Amino acid sequence: MAAVSPELEPPYAEAPLSQRLSRRAVEYARLMRLDRPVGTWLLLWPALWALWIAGAGRPDPRVLTVFVLGVIVMRAAGCVINDFVDRDIDPYVRRTRDRPLAARRVTPLEALVLFAVLIAMALILVTRLDALTVKLACLGALLTISYPFVKRFFPLPQLYLGISFGGWSVPMAFAAQTGVLPRVAWVLYIAAVIWAAIYDTIYAMVDREDDLKIGVKSSAILFADMDRLLIGVMQLMMVYALLLVGRSMHYGPWYRGGVIAAGVLFAWQQWLIRKRDPAGCLRAFLNNQYVGLAVFIGLLLQYVYAE
Repeated sequence: MAAVSPELEPPYAEAPLSQRLSRRAVEYARLMRLDRPVGTWLLLWPALWALWIAGAGRPDPRVLTVFVLGVIVMRAAGCVINDFVDRDIDPYVRRTRDRPLAARRVTPLEALVLFAVLIAMALILVTRLDALTVKLACLGALLTISYPFVKRFFPLPQLYLGISFGGWSVPMAFAAQTGVLPRVAWVLYIAAVIWAAIYDTIYAMVDREDDLKIGVKSSAILFADMDRLLIGVMQLMMVYALLLVGRSMHYGPWYRGGVIAAGVLFAWQQWLIRKRDPAGCLRAFLNNQYVGLAVFIGLLLQYVYAE
């Protein structure tokens, strides 16, 4: 098991105030994963899909700004509360042992204060929108807070991540842009939920050996040697859901091209995880940011070149 670093090393404690503040800021940034923007993109793409569809290619600039900032803030808040709950588990997982809370470079109290500040910022942002969106945002915040606890006993935490965090921006975006939640919003939400389950299952494959040792639940463990097959099934389900969205909105070849490009990237991910080695699985996980981009480019071109 990995050794846990001391809470404050002497050189750190004796450093000048400006240097100490700078180091704390760096640790807080790492705690919020600001140094790893891929996670933000994975949450932002579904919100952008929804805003472009709900806004017929021209989302309200104010709503767009609130959502972009809101996704950044809520992703940071989700990372903080997740690390707070997992602070005694992360030291024993190779990928997470150097996180600020796991390495005891940030105290639990500091993490809770930072989380409260981020949630307050998110609430300030969402109050700029309509009442329905505010209600959905409050429900989304509760779901986000519940995720680190639910994953302790739920055998498919990656699915719950999609339900609670990965796709909740979709109905919120439709509510903010149109004031209603049409059927296409829920189809897109299902696509986003499935996508989160896909990329987080691939991510969980990176930690499978460590998770088995310490008893952490994940879909990668539950799926066992059927992991690639079931990931492939989910990939097909997501592509089909996106095609249903296109059919409902009467989109043409530009959008379908974006979905096809996403499907090609999924095939590449299957190749990357074929040996189930951690490095290949990590590359496949990171590749998902381009899946979201491909679908968005298809949407963008659909509205730019629509007849």
